[in-house]
Amino acid sequence: MFGDLFEEDFSFISNNHFGKGKKSKPRDSEPPPPRDFTNLSGIKNQGGTCYLNSLLQTLLFTPEFREALFSLGPEELGSLDDSSKPDAKVRIIPLQLQRLFAQLLLLDQQAASTTDLTESFGWNSHEEMRQHDVQELNRILFSALETSLVGTSGHDLIKRLYHGIVVNQIVCKECKNISERQEDFLDLTVAVKGVAGLEEALWNMYVEEEYFENENLYRCGACDKLVEASKTEMDDSEYMYELFSVIIHKGGCYGGHYHVYIRDVDELGNWQLQEEDDRLIEDTALRDNENAKEVENPLAVLKGILSEEESKQIPVDQLGQKLLEKKGMSWNKKYRKQYGALRKYLQNHPHIFQFSPDENKVGLNEKHKLLFKSDSQGQGLQSPPQKTDVQWNSGKKPTRLRDSSGCHWFDLNDSKVQPIKEMDIEKQFQGKESAYMLFYRKSQLKRPPEARGNPRYQVPEHLLNEMNAANTELQKKRAECDSANNGIDLHLHLSSCYKFHKGALHPSLTWKEGVVDLTVDRRKTLGDLRQSVFQMLESWEGDMILSIAKPLPAGLHLYQILDGDELTLDGIGLADGADIFVWNGKEVGGTKVMTGADHEPVVINVLRLAEYNEGGKGQHFTESQHVFSCSTKLGDLRRALAPSGGIILKNGSGPDKEAKNWEVFLEEDMKETVKGVGLMDGCSVLILDSHDQSFVNMSSGNLTAFTYDISWLQVKNFCRTQDEEKHVKITATVETVMSDIKMKAIREFQLEEELANDSCLRPVSGSGKLLSPVPEDYTVKEAELKMGSLLGLCHGKAPTSTQLFLYFIVGSDQNASPEMEVVVEETASVKECLNLMLEKSGLSGDNWHLRRIDWCYEAGEALSQENATLKELNVCSGDTLVVTEGKLPAKGFLKIPIWWFKSSSHKKHGENTQDQVNGMTCKMDALQVSPAGDSPEYIHTDMDLCYAGSIEIAGEASLEDLKMQAMTLLCCQEQIVPLPSFLRAWTVDSKRPAKLLRNNKQQLNDYKLGARVEICIEPLQKEEHLGPHELLLRVQMGIPGERDYYDSTDLVWDISKECTTWALRQQVASHYCLPVDKIEIAKYFPERFEWLPISSWTQQISKRKRKKKQESLQSAPYHLKDGDIIGVKNLLLDDTKDFSTVRDDVGKEKQRQLVLQKKKSRQAERLQDHVFSEEKLNIKHRKPEVALSINVGVFR
Repeated sequence: MFGDLFEEDFSFISNNHFGKGKKSKPRDSEPPPPRDFTNLSGIKNQGGTCYLNSLLQTLLFTPEFREALFSLGPEELGSLDDSSKPDAKVRIIPLQLQRLFAQLLLLDQQAASTTDLTESFGWNSHEEMRQHDVQELNRILFSALETSLVGTSGHDLIKRLYHGIVVNQIVCKECKNISERQEDFLDLTVAVKGVAGLEEALWNMYVEEEYFENENLYRCGACDKLVEASKTEMDDSEYMYELFSVIIHKGGCYGGHYHVYIRDVDELGNWQLQEEDDRLIEDTALRDNENAKEVENPLAVLKGILSEEESKQIPVDQLGQKLLEKKGMSWNKKYRKQYGALRKYLQNHPHIFQFSPDENKVGLNEKHKLLFKSDSQGQGLQSPPQKTDVQWNSGKKPTRLRDSSGCHWFDLNDSKVQPIKEMDIEKQFQGKESAYMLFYRKSQLKRPPEARGNPRYQVPEHLLNEMNAANTELQKKRAECDSANNGIDLHLHLSSCYKFHKGALHPSLTWKEGVVDLTVDRRKTLGDLRQSVFQMLESWEGDMILSIAKPLPAGLHLYQILDGDELTLDGIGLADGADIFVWNGKEVGGTKVMTGADHEPVVINVLRLAEYNEGGKGQHFTESQHVFSCSTKLGDLRRALAPSGGIILKNGSGPDKEAKNWEVFLEEDMKETVKGVGLMDGCSVLILDSHDQSFVNMSSGNLTAFTYDISWLQVKNFCRTQDEEKHVKITATVETVMSDIKMKAIREFQLEEELANDSCLRPVSGSGKLLSPVPEDYTVKEAELKMGSLLGLCHGKAPTSTQLFLYFIVGSDQNASPEMEVVVEETASVKECLNLMLEKSGLSGDNWHLRRIDWCYEAGEALSQENATLKELNVCSGDTLVVTEGKLPAKGFLKIPIWWFKSSSHKKHGENTQDQVNGMTCKMDALQVSPAGDSPEYIHTDMDLCYAGSIEIAGEASLEDLKMQAMTLLCCQEQIVPLPSFLRAWTVDSKRPAKLLRNNKQQLNDYKLGARVEICIEPLQKEEHLGPHELLLRVQMGIPGERDYYDSTDLVWDISKECTTWALRQQVASHYCLPVDKIEIAKYFPERFEWLPISSWTQQISKRKRKKKQESLQSAPYHLKDGDIIGVKNLLLDDTKDFSTVRDDVGKEKQRQLVLQKKKSRQAERLQDHVFSEEKLNIKHRKPEVALSINVGVFR
């Protein structure tokens, strides 16, 4: 069982365990990936903390420990927000442990971080990279928790849960006196070497009877002499324990890796092995084939139901209801015994049925929908399935569902979580991987039914709110990242701004004036792109052809024509930064243009021997550049370059390598093309006239008299606008210093040599943008320049090694403000840098501050420390800063923009809900243009939002203070508000109300609003004091016979007792004075343009499931929260169950392509997560061991 636990072997240890491996590129800009199919979260390894991760997962999955820790509230532990206050009594370790447990249970991320917890231990980065013993950590962590919980109701938490007593009884064989000695323990250590298993080891250590006889006698206290005695075994029948956690150690005594096998007592995870999925699919398919004649095949029935639906997808529960209505019998009665559960059956046929991303809805795949429509004319739903209906090896893996047969085991290995069979666990304890620490629970401990599968069970309310907010933020970031990842920038080159000469296209004026930048979604079609270009070029006449273009050293060259308007931009291979040429497909400026790779222009550097050498190393050359098509015959090239005859030699090492020799083109090569003989951009050819041929050994074909390393760089003049189009080629090697190249360029341009002191060389990007200047003491190799690169000769000195070259814009709109440049010392303060930028942009005053550019190219984090140096704030050369108007608030203050809005329910206060039921009010148009100024959004809203101004307020001020200060704004003074309690405050997210702020007496710091929060204020007709268990909903009644709704009204619902479907239906029915069974309700998801019916469909629920406590509407799939819109249907007047509107149809169609692409990207990410590599380390000398410790404050 214990294998080679004591054998030393370090061959398996990877660099990652010691933190010395090559780190991957940071991806701070991307949100963490969501949880995988197990629905359990792993823990990130900080370098050597696998032992800590294994113990923390064990404690998390110990329900008694987890719930005891959660039972300690802020009134006993304090708050993390007060940890910086000197006199605050904050018990940081249990607070951080609570927060980590909440993240592992509720936060939708693949792995949580233990950084905050280890910081509370007082550990530094070296401690986090060092491996320790997990048993040692267990004892030290328990001791730290006991010390941290002194004086609280949890002071005996460790003793209550883990304390045990070992009783040693020695019986005198003469007087039968029993001597008893007790020893306390938190864990038992057993010797396992040389034993067959754990049972034998425990028997040897604690149970086996030991005799005192012969020379080893025992002194009896009653007899007062040495006597024979024995240790006796106590009855342990009342103590029955079951194993639930096994910490595994892989390696030797001085290093290795830990992971843990855990029994999921509360069934929080989804357990299903892939091989069982495959076997289930095959068994189901075999039963389908064997019983096709005896039992009606459900495949055709389900396809028939879905094909009749107008909407593309319907909820799975609704599909079961429609099957019941059509066949008169439920799925469970008719098909479950043979085919299994309905959802599992649908998932086993992914090539026919397509789920929504949240897997709550199902529909037919497009091709099967068309096939069914065409075939259904000749056959009914009873037809047997075709053999091709089942695809055994589908590329998509079926979704894993929780197995309801009982608790299962999971392997938690740092960030990775996967299911494992119970029968396979013992097999893992062999070889170099062995059980090291075992955890048991009393068998008598039973879990309450409401804890099963409920990660929110016993989690404190403040942590639930924090995790809900964090999940909302994660979803928002993932949506933003998905949008950013799918946006591509295209460079449109307009034919009217170009001319064709020297074998390539060149702009008539400047590169910038001939190029239009366009940002599009790669999931849009080519037709959409063409339509966008037409709208931009209103004066365009005739045919419009879009061709792929590529800037070459010779100029712009055209390749294939983009065709297929129904194809997506991603499908036709358009990448970010692609160049598109817009023309008529025939000519440019009256000149016919040859396109394609066969006609690429090639810039060739033509060298000739000079008549004399000025004493430099090697032979001196004169050089010139010529452009030829790559399909040009070599003979034609020779006639063009040497009309009077001569020899052509090629640099045999290529343009990017050191030239060693020259090779002669022979006569038989003259029929080859330029491309065929290997001439590319930057290649050099040497033309030798008859008097120069003495340098050539014709027998070997090599140039014998000299060698020379020949390559070149392009330099463009930006110092004078009239010469801006002029290029020169400067001969250089990889060791040439940039200052020499600059001087050569100045001479070639015939500029004043004094310009050398006030000029620099800057690389030019493919889009024509000037990049950061190159230091003049760098060589070409150190500057990482490729031969043939384009450099710009510009005014201004290049920055020194202690200076920073920065870009900056004024305001957050990059299109409205030109990008400017500045050189500043890295030791300059933020204030000095700001003043320099203001001076350069012609601005003045002290009402400005600096911000960084975030990953969305918008104004991000503010540089609030005005006296800190740029170097201290990690500002680097090439960074872009934003000069933003407005003064930063003082430390401890918040600057909050205030919005003012009214709902229509307040505008029409005189109308009551009974009028809406009887159809007496008129509907309102809910089409509203987004206030952000973007494309129109179709939003179900009945609110007007207007900007009122901004206020500065202390973070310690209360919500009531904020409302009173907001009432002083000009826009708000027009309203008559008696008291702050007549106002409702929301945070603003994406120009919509987001989170409702309650409790007027609570400090703003407690809400964790953040530095860039926005608040909107809603006036009320009466005073309002919402409690923590009251939910604010906006209910709106459907208009009978129309796909629209009356204006919404506010509904305050007390959810302290229950937040179930039935309770909500009762509340809404009472609100509208209708019978409960005569209404239907649904929640609206505006971001998806979908209505999710809130159904109490209990007639099809089994008796066993009725006994379970109904799930809260605040959890999946409804996630009910303040401000949610609830649609209501009055079945007395309207029997339609379709809640959607015309606006929803329009918005959903626009999002259909986005959903499909998001699904593909998720599958790619999951596949990529399974790919990893390990590098083996050579055995090295061990470092000295360092004792493990956890720093704890004094709370006595």
